[in-house]
Amino acid sequence: MSSTGPAPCSRSWSISEDSLRRYVHFASESCIQELLSASDSNRIGNVGNDGWKILSDLDNGVEISKRRSGSFHTFRSRWLLRSVSPQQFITVANAIDAAKQWEPDLVEARYIKDLEDNLSIIRLRFGENSKPLFRNREFIVYERRETMEDGTLVVAVASLPKEIAAGLHPKQNNAIRGLLLQSGWVVEKLEDDSCMVTYVVQLDPAGWLPKCFVNRLNTKLVMIIENLKKLAQGCPADGDK
Repeated sequence: MSSTGPAPCSRSWSISEDSLRRYVHFASESCIQELLSASDSNRIGNVGNDGWKILSDLDNGVEISKRRSGSFHTFRSRWLLRSVSPQQFITVANAIDAAKQWEPDLVEARYIKDLEDNLSIIRLRFGENSKPLFRNREFIVYERRETMEDGTLVVAVASLPKEIAAGLHPKQNNAIRGLLLQSGWVVEKLEDDSCMVTYVVQLDPAGWLPKCFVNRLNTKLVMIIENLKKLAQGCPADGDK
């Protein structure tokens, strides 16, 4: 992406709130199903040709894997968190806390619109002091939170299409509109107030992520989950509420 000059967005769609709600509900439902599928694959008794390639399987219970489709790279990290309940971790499994872990120079994180109790539109903007990957980039994303019938907690986060995002919040100044194709968490309850966390993120190297960064993403994912774990450990446990 080029960052030369504040060129205005050439296309934007004006969309009613009802139409926006229906679109985001449909898109987020698809994202949730993809997250659940990623969390369920390659387990014991569920091994198949699903395209996931394990990059690292660490002694501390972390597994990092990758799947590629064309130019799109999807990364998945799994982590067994002992003595951290799903309710503790889910408090930090959100678009804003994750964005801060990717890049601390998050100068704006604002809820633009609440479509439903569990479905929101958020603006994330990084400043000029950010690392080159995030410098002056902004993302208009939805965040949907769901509890499955078995108690599994799911959070889905992804960018709105650029035309819809431009209609909701026109790009300002020299900001570069980034694209997060898909991301989110699946948090499953285990015994002894522990949980299994699956974090999935799909990136577009042609539009946002330099290819040279893709190979280093597995290390970044380990750091993100570790930092979110520390934040979650500081949250009240169920019995303390």
